[in-house]
Amino acid sequence: MTSARRRGARAVGALAIVLLTGGCAAVAERATPQPVTVAPSPDRDVTASPATPHRPGADPAEVAAGLDAPWSVVVMPDGTQLVSERDTGAVLEIGADGTVREVGRIPGVVSGGEGGLHGLAVRERDEQLWLYAYHGAETDNRVVRLALTGDAGSRTLGDAEMILDGIPRASTHNGGRIAFGPDGFLYVTTGDAGLRDAAQDPDSLAGKILRLTPEGEAAPGNPFDSRVYSLGHRNVQGIAWTTDGQTWASEFGQNTFDEVNRIVAGGNYGWPVHEGVAGDAAYVDPIVAWTPSDASPSGLAAAGSTLFVAGLRGERVWMLDVADDALAGDPVALWAGEYGRMRDAVVAGDELWLLTGNTDGRGSPGPGDDRLLRVPLTAG
Repeated sequence: MTSARRRGARAVGALAIVLLTGGCAAVAERATPQPVTVAPSPDRDVTASPATPHRPGADPAEVAAGLDAPWSVVVMPDGTQLVSERDTGAVLEIGADGTVREVGRIPGVVSGGEGGLHGLAVRERDEQLWLYAYHGAETDNRVVRLALTGDAGSRTLGDAEMILDGIPRASTHNGGRIAFGPDGFLYVTTGDAGLRDAAQDPDSLAGKILRLTPEGEAAPGNPFDSRVYSLGHRNVQGIAWTTDGQTWASEFGQNTFDEVNRIVAGGNYGWPVHEGVAGDAAYVDPIVAWTPSDASPSGLAAAGSTLFVAGLRGERVWMLDVADDALAGDPVALWAGEYGRMRDAVVAGDELWLLTGNTDGRGSPGPGDDRLLRVPLTAG
């Protein structure tokens, strides 16, 4: 697609970011990280492919246009895509020819500020597809699930079943990304909702990464004997897994540093005591930290040993190679300034899917915004 914005990728200078070549895995004394061993879900293939770096094989191609404040994209087992719209509460199906069809609307969605319909996740169990959705309600944020029936082009949503409620909400810092991990459990990222101290409170759902069973209960092996998996987060909006099984998350900072973190069970990531690299054994340090103008990260995707971070204010996708618990090489900025704000990134098979975020009230929409983009990936 032709664009007047500058095309290309570049390595970023050391002044713009803070790099950690060795990942710190320390946590608060009250939450020493423990390995979580669970049996793989019987309906999931969790065999890891080799942890090799991946690279874009071409520039992004437009798949769909005219989306209204899209927030999350999921790729269905048949290869079609579902997209959430934050403000309308609609779940859209993208056809192979780029046509956009409304599957349905999540009931009870209350939008405003950064709130509304956020993350989507899909799970198949006993030949039934379930759509999970994170959304804002009148007084809180919630996770619901709905039966997804029909084939591509005729899918419909069943009644909403509450999985989790009581997640603090506000006009900002609502978190909202959800994804099933390789262990078959549902991971939910939450923001601090402006309740800074709540991020350090293991009894609060604010400022956390949660780990749930598909029915919404605390997953077995969680470090706090609750739904909480990690704490000390300000506003996590991305979570993904590299093929070596490591969990990674992208997080909005306040005014100084945004972060990408390796997530460990019981880890304390420092907010509001620290932002960026703490250098304190009580907290887990990020593997990379950017200034918000370069990042403001939302969605996060993983392919092999490569992470792709969607940047809102940064108007780019950051590409990071990781090894074990650390960054391997310098981050690379892809398509900087070309597509505007980048809201979500998802890997399915050998393709990277991207959502722009220019109609969310903070961008400058151009013709066709917002858009779903597809990028082929190559390994090695």
